[in-house]
Amino acid sequence: MSDTDSLSRIDAALAMDGYARLPGAAMIDRLAITPADWAAFAASWHDLGPDRFMADGGRYRRRRHATFALRGGSFTRQPHQPHWQSRDYNPLNGDVQRWFDPVDPATIANPVAQAILAFCADSFDPAGSGNWHVELHQFRIEASTSEQGRPTPEGMHRDGVDRVMVMLIERRNLREGVTRIGAPDGTPLGEFTLTDPGDTMLIDDHRILHGVTEIHPLDPDQPAWRDALVVTFAATG
Repeated sequence: MSDTDSLSRIDAALAMDGYARLPGAAMIDRLAITPADWAAFAASWHDLGPDRFMADGGRYRRRRHATFALRGGSFTRQPHQPHWQSRDYNPLNGDVQRWFDPVDPATIANPVAQAILAFCADSFDPAGSGNWHVELHQFRIEASTSEQGRPTPEGMHRDGVDRVMVMLIERRNLREGVTRIGAPDGTPLGEFTLTDPGDTMLIDDHRILHGVTEIHPLDPDQPAWRDALVVTFAATG
């Protein structure tokens, strides 16, 4: 399948259903990701700082954050800044300026990150004519016998942007972690599990609620985590 055909199918799925799913193997192949580049990219998740802004008191989430301006198809990294969401979209952690460690420049320079950003631009702004505020989040959700991991502690939600990409990087020693999607009125629309590296979901944030169920370790004596990359696009005019 050509890139044009692939993007057309993604565009059609987003238009019809409000979301699109892409299997990891096809995604990695489409982005021409080499094993060495993927290994280096995924390894950067081992160096995430703690999320100190969890209103539920949890210490199960680690993350890094970066922002970009997208103009005329070109990304420009912006000075480090806080992540902010209204309580209308995040009733747990909203209305707070949340400062996370910045994404390492080497991670952004990795060909995997560059290919993912280009893919998002092609998928969300195919004409290259929009102006966008883009945020990139590295998440690690950890689980243990003493604390369950909650990928979306705010529950089913919208992010308060226009488009969202979620890519699974790794699942280690886990059960559950089911992705659920729904309509804005809460009507369930389906559920599935991102299981393989590169498994990806694209979301029209105006039309789709999304959430992920809690995760638990398969072997309670071994570390357990779910690593994910989230990229959001918000139009700026």
